[in-house]
Formats: sequence, C-alpha cells, structure tokens
Amino acid sequence: MYRQGMGDCFLITIPRKNKKPFRILIDCGVILGTSDAAGKMIQVAKDVAEEAEGHIDILLATHQHWDHLSGFVQAFEMFATLTVDEVWVAWTEDPDDVLAGELRRERVQAIAALKLSAAAMTMAGDEAGAGEIGDLLGFFGAAGGASTQDALNAVMKMGKVRYCRATDDPVHLSDTDIRLYILGPPHDPKQIRKTLPSARDPETYGVAAHQLGASVSAALNPDDNSTPFSDIRSIPLSITKGMDFFRKWYWGPGDSALDWRKIDTAWLDGASELALALDSATNNTSLVLAIELSDGDVLLFVADAQVGNWLSWRELSWEVQGRKVTGPDLLARTVFYKVGHHGSHNATLRADGLELMKNLSIAAIPVDHAMAIKKRWGKIPLPELVAALERAAKGGVIRIDETPDPPLRNVTATDLYFDISF
Repeated sequence: MYRQGMGDCFLITIPRKNKKPFRILIDCGVILGTSDAAGKMIQVAKDVAEEAEGHIDILLATHQHWDHLSGFVQAFEMFATLTVDEVWVAWTEDPDDVLAGELRRERVQAIAALKLSAAAMTMAGDEAGAGEIGDLLGFFGAAGGASTQDALNAVMKMGKVRYCRATDDPVHLSDTDIRLYILGPPHDPKQIRKTLPSARDPETYGVAAHQLGASVSAALNPDDNSTPFSDIRSIPLSITKGMDFFRKWYWGPGDSALDWRKIDTAWLDGASELALALDSATNNTSLVLAIELSDGDVLLFVADAQVGNWLSWRELSWEVQGRKVTGPDLLARTVFYKVGHHGSHNATLRADGLELMKNLSIAAIPVDHAMAIKKRWGKIPLPELVAALERAAKGGVIRIDETPDPPLRNVTATDLYFDISF
C-alpha cells in the first residue's frame, strides 16, 4: 500500500511454486492538488518497477477517477518500462456495451455542464460554489492538463485488455492455489446510481444529469437565445461595482450586495448536487476484486464502490470444484479490507459489509485527512467508520497519513509504503 497521498496504489505479490511471483497492480494515482504530485508518482512507479522486477501480470484500473489513475500519465515514462500481461477494466469501459455507452455519455455531458456552471459561479463572484464544484471535477482531472480518460487510455495500451463482469467465472492463477473473483460493478443502471442508502431518492445521478443537461447547460451556452438579455446588454457583476446606479441601488454600503436583491447563482444550486452525484455514480462503477488465498482467506479490494455496488454482491454465486461460493461468503472470509473511497460515509456498508467480515485482520485506508480538509471534506475518513473498523480489524487499521505506534504485526512501514504480509 503506497503512501503517495490521497489516492490508491496497491502492489500484490503472490508466491508461485515453480515461477517468479505473480504480481497484481491495482490503480496508481493521487488527488489533484497534491504537492509535487508528479514527483511522488514517479517515486512510486520506480518502486513498483523495482519490486515487480519490471513485470506485472495483471494491472487493474478500477474506475475513472484521477486519484486512482493519475500516476499512469504523471509517471508515464517509468510505467512504460514495465511489461504487463493483462489490463483489467470494468465492463463500463467496453465500447460494445450499450449501457456503458449510456453512462459514458452522461458523464461527458455532466462534466461539460459542471465546467460551465463553475465558470458562471466565478463570474458571479460565488468563489465558494465554484471551488466546491472544482474540487469534485478534480476527480476527473478536469482542472489539470490531462484527464482520467487520457490516463485510462495510457493504461489500456500497456497490455491485453479484459472487460470484467461480476458474472465472470473466477480466475485460478497458474502455479498457485489462489482464485480471483470479480464482484462489481453490477450491470444495472439502478444499482450504479444507488449511491446512498435512501429509498426516497436512490437515483439522483441519472435524474440530475438529464435535468442539468437540458436546462442549465443550455442556459450557460453562449449561443443560447432564451436568455432575457443579449450579450451587449449584459453587465458583468464586477463591473457594476464601479457604476453609480448599481452602487446606490444594488450594492449598498461596503460593496456588499443586499441579499434580498440577489439571485446571482441561485439558479445553479443544482450543479453542486450534480457534481456529488457524478462523483458517486463514477465510484459505483468501480471494479471490485476479491483474492481467495489457498486456506480460504480473502483479500478484498473494493476501490470506491458505494451502496448499489455493495448490495449487488448479495446475489453473486459461483460453483468452484463442487462447492458454492457467494458474495456474502467472500466477505465473511475477508482478512484484509481495502477501505472504500478513503473512508467516506457511503462506501462501506454496515449489515451487508463490515458486519459480515467476522475474520477481518487488517483494514487499510488510503486517506490523507489534511488534504481532505483542504478539499472541504472534513469527515473523510468518517470518525464513526474508523471506530467501527478498529473494533472489527483484529490486527489493526492502517492509513496513509499515519504510522502505527506501536507497529502492527506483519506490517512494515516506510515513508513510501506499508508492506503487509499474510
């Protein structure tokens, strides 16, 4: 578990009887705004290449968020030195999948609308609103030079691509007694859009995306003919501060506009909800991997899966050498849990999640709380969740931004990574 900041990067080494170790790399990124992000990712990529002896058997790119994929562009030259046998991505990236195409179009539409919304908020002086949307757009690399799509494209050129589905048969690794199970994402638009445990509004993303795309996006378009005033009769808000009429009737004393006169960006209130919904729905497209060890123990990597993704695992089952393996069964045998979405409130379920993990030994949270505060996400990680993880994980909880004191058994900590052995 690398300690590059707020982002995911895991290198799994599995011994083999008569060959070199089998290595799986899951994501490699850090959140936009991280100090010296490229330098840190180059350092991580260099260590991955050295530890893996230049070869990765399977590279997983779990979903299109910058904090999971940025390293593949920031440290492109270093990753280019690796040989990669297979690249696993979710079915949501399959160009021949109809639902995947629909989700991609919604994402592109929503990102475009949010960029326009943030620009309009900035013009109207709503720096806080624009900043909130900008922080969430940062998950897509939208405020930087490259995008998550650029990063994903780079990843998918590194090896033979496999589009993974939860209905796939488990993969038995050669020369080991280990199996890989794909748990998510579900091939169901309702479950993907179910990001909160709410019966009242379980599909916010789908509704919000279409509403904003049809109304706010159109209103923000410079070619829109439905605005009440043409461009030549519109006055930027900042200019009005120097005009006597507006200073007298609008701004009032102290250059502070009278609240009861202002509409400004109120009509863009839905943009913040859309940004959150887009972020959550993208999280719910996460590729989820369960690694079953020879003794039945399970290592669980959920990326940023949220409610609908988790709930879909209840229905999964496979026949393996005359025994039935189910989603809840894999959770019950989980000894290592990569905590979802930096420990946010809706990325670890209770009854259908953590409470099933009766054998949990280590919980690992890829979180940097100081960065979360900087991004206005003060409850990441959620204190109540951290407390529950500490109760459940018999071997302890590790997080990127803290070094355990005293050290945990079978966990070695350096400034660059935690090395966890099972």
